[in-house]
Amino acid sequence: MEELRGKKAFICDMDGVIYHGKNLLPGVKEFVGWLKREDKKFLFLTNNSACTLRELSEKLERMGLDVDETHFYTSARATAAFLANQKPGGSAYVIGDAGIINALYEEGYSINDINPDYVVVSESDNYDYARICKATKLVNEGAKLIGTNPDLTGPVEGGVLIPSTGALLAPIELATGKKAYYVGKPNPLMMRNALKKLECQREDTAIIGDRMDTDMIAGIEAEIATVLVLSGVSTRESAELFAYRPDYILNGVGDIVP
Repeated sequence: MEELRGKKAFICDMDGVIYHGKNLLPGVKEFVGWLKREDKKFLFLTNNSACTLRELSEKLERMGLDVDETHFYTSARATAAFLANQKPGGSAYVIGDAGIINALYEEGYSINDINPDYVVVSESDNYDYARICKATKLVNEGAKLIGTNPDLTGPVEGGVLIPSTGALLAPIELATGKKAYYVGKPNPLMMRNALKKLECQREDTAIIGDRMDTDMIAGIEAEIATVLVLSGVSTRESAELFAYRPDYILNGVGDIVP
C-alpha cells in the first residue's frame, strides 16, 4: 500500500468508484481530500459520454466535492478528438446526449443526418427504434460506425446495472454486419490522452476502476499500476474469471487513505 500511496498521479473511473447514480460512495470524500493534501495529480476518467465536463464537475459539487473541470476526461472527449484527427471538419449522425454532441462541436464537427462521415453512438435517453433504423441506413450507405465506449452495462443507484453503449450498438452492428470502432476504455488511445493531460509518466501513475474488462485491462495494456475496487461491477469471484489480474484489490477508494 505504501508503494501505491507513493504514486504521483491517479486516474479514477467514476461510475462504481466515486458514485452510484446520484449517491456518493463511502470513503470518496476522504480519498479526494487526501489527493489534494498530498498534492497528487488526478484525473476522473469515465467511459460515460452523456455528460459534459462542467456537468460532471457540478454533479460532484452537489455531492459535496469541489473538483474543477480540468480534472475530468470522458470517452466523449476522446471520441471527438479521435474523429477530428481522422477527418478534420467532418460530420456525424449522433445517437447521444450533450456530452458527445458538445465535444464534437468543439472539435469543429457538424451534425448531419443525410450523408455523415460517421455514425456515433453513446448512452442516451433518446435511444429508440427510429434512431436505430436511421443509423442502420446511414452505415449501409457508407458512414463509419463509432462507439464512444464498449461497456455493455453501467451501474446506477443501488448498484443496479442498466444497458450501456456496447449493448445499444449491438442492433446496429447486427443489422449492418459492420463492427463499430470503440474509442473509450480499454482503447489505449484514451489512456495515452489521460497521461498527457496529467503530464505524468506511466511508472508514476495508477488507475482505479471497478471493471476488469475496461479499467483493469486499460491499465495493464498501458503498463500502469491497476487498482480494482469492489464498489461497482466486479467482485473478487468475477475477477478470477479473467486471464489477467489487477495489482491491488480494495473494497473502495477510501482504503487508499492512510
